[in-house]
Amino acid sequence: MKILPPAVDYRAFRLRKINDEAYRHLKLLLYWPVYGLLFLYVERFCPVTSYHVMHCALDDWIPFNEWFLIPYLFWFVFLVGMHIYTLLYDTEAFRRMMHFIILTYSAALLVYLVWPTCQNLRPAAFPRDNLLTTFIAGFYQFDTNTNVCPSIHVIGSLAVMFTAWHCRGLAHWGWKLAFTLTALLICVSTLFMKQHSALDILAALPICLIAYKLCFSRRREAVGALRPEKAKP
Repeated sequence: MKILPPAVDYRAFRLRKINDEAYRHLKLLLYWPVYGLLFLYVERFCPVTSYHVMHCALDDWIPFNEWFLIPYLFWFVFLVGMHIYTLLYDTEAFRRMMHFIILTYSAALLVYLVWPTCQNLRPAAFPRDNLLTTFIAGFYQFDTNTNVCPSIHVIGSLAVMFTAWHCRGLAHWGWKLAFTLTALLICVSTLFMKQHSALDILAALPICLIAYKLCFSRRREAVGALRPEKAKP
């Protein structure tokens, strides 16, 4: 990981400076509480008469494996860590990531509202009794099996992966490969944890590809670079 100088001196930040050029990107973080409230409404309070069950033949071939809890939970570190890194060292990458997240997460919420989904893949009894399965049992009770398509876990993982691809401090191919493999492992973990159907992953891909084109397109960078500067008087 390339050591970069801090992009912004946040020690000088005051709330009254939120509209200053140096700190304007921080307003993008306001999306997270908005998303949280909307997701809570969709999950707990939105009236739903019936859910579309997500299932395909591939789901039946994938066994439950509690060890995939580790990469599944690492998703939170993956996502938060990239937020912190880009906030400190690459605000342009942070902006692109947040624009990607706002587009894709909002699209997912819209799908949940107009086309509610659920999955019935969770095992009735765990094949093994250990600390991981005990944790998963409690996690299942907390996390519902509804609003699963497209998968937010997949969308968030790809958001971090795409950001790593375009982050100045992570330009070495080794970092790009590491972030790509981690994102793929997290996506696969949702299947072995029986949190998602393979259809939920497939549904997330076109949403992410469209958002990638809009938020991370190199063409935008090229147009900005070729734009002629204004003549100085």
